[in-house]
Amino acid sequence: SPKGLENPLHYDMVGAYRRKTIDSKRQLMSISKPASLGILACPGGEAFAQGIIPHLRNLYSKKYDRMADLISRKYGIRKEAAIREINLASDIYSTKIQVSEPIDRYVPPGFKIPTSFTRFANGEFKMEILSSIRGMDLFIIQDVENHYPLKLNGSDEGHILSVNDHLMALFVTIDAAHQAGANSITLVLPAFPYSRQHRKKTRESLTASWFSHVCEYMGVSRIITLDIHSREIENSFRTTSLENLHGSYQVLRKLSQLIDLKSEDLVVVSPDTGAVDRNKFYSGNLQRPLAILYKERDYSRVTQSAGKSNIQTVKLLGDVRGKTVFMADDMLGTGGTLIKAIQFLKESGAGKVICGISLPLFNAGAIEHFDKAYADGLFYRIIGTNGVYHDNALLNREWYISASVSHLFARIISRLHHGRSLSALLDNRRMIQRLLSASSEG
Repeated sequence: SPKGLENPLHYDMVGAYRRKTIDSKRQLMSISKPASLGILACPGGEAFAQGIIPHLRNLYSKKYDRMADLISRKYGIRKEAAIREINLASDIYSTKIQVSEPIDRYVPPGFKIPTSFTRFANGEFKMEILSSIRGMDLFIIQDVENHYPLKLNGSDEGHILSVNDHLMALFVTIDAAHQAGANSITLVLPAFPYSRQHRKKTRESLTASWFSHVCEYMGVSRIITLDIHSREIENSFRTTSLENLHGSYQVLRKLSQLIDLKSEDLVVVSPDTGAVDRNKFYSGNLQRPLAILYKERDYSRVTQSAGKSNIQTVKLLGDVRGKTVFMADDMLGTGGTLIKAIQFLKESGAGKVICGISLPLFNAGAIEHFDKAYADGLFYRIIGTNGVYHDNALLNREWYISASVSHLFARIISRLHHGRSLSALLDNRRMIQRLLSASSEG
């Protein structure tokens, strides 16, 4: 048992031992019946998990169908017979045979681990796992930026949780998973918590680094996140791996439905110097010019709403007059900075302004401020991913378009579970070029 061991890496050592003991069994049955792959959703991540699981089930159904086709051709048997043989082999190596399960077709696993979350009156959390997860590769999903009412304790009463509440729910879940004997634990955190606190200017905390150290101490083997605010955070880890996914392909797919991506009138604009690399990626793949907004800020002021930005001056490097502008950023909080940037671009003669946002937080009444900016004709559309949960209050806005990254996360989870390379998904330039070619042909 890992209890009582004082080595901070003791969970990793125990996990490595467990992995060796079950590896051969997993290789025999995991493709058709990945019984050792489990999805565990914290309260805030429930909606995101519900988006990932159907994609996972579809992925394994397709893998199973391809396997049946290959066996059918190789051994010269009918596909129906191949399916029965695969199901027989799977049951032979299974510890849980479902007698009622059909033998002539594929039934993908449910993947979702049943749990019970309790929030006590004083704010403490308790988490219980309701089925065995011993020896499983567990993927814990949490959306720390979900600030909508959540129903806990089996009650109809909704609780709005802060980022810190979500983190505590995550920590008790990690601990419960270790106590229950999980083989490995991977955190799926589309929004990396405290990612804006990644470097010191004065006597302040490095909270992003502190969170990394806590996860590592608790034995988390890997974290999957989306467009992390700063790549410097990756340097905080020693043994935990960080997989930083990009929603650029999903955003561009939505953008291609709005404008011609090959248009000579398209210009990519970086909203500030910190977003240059991100927008340079877009401009390089789209083969369009890159312009940059340079902002001077008063960091003694903390932005509390979209109407109160800490930006003092803005300068534009590049030409946007009469152009369609696409501007990408990783995070939209109160939105004040983005609205001021859009306003400056319109004053500089820009035509349509479209923004792509990986993590659309929309804090502190930001939706209403963007309603006003849209009514004033400042921008055309905002494309945001579902990495942060929102309900129809935002999704039904005429100016907002949601791009789903659920399939991307499902593919990453599947590849990690089977020890396959992630390169094609982490560097999505080939997919983007195929998208551009298809749009040109269309």
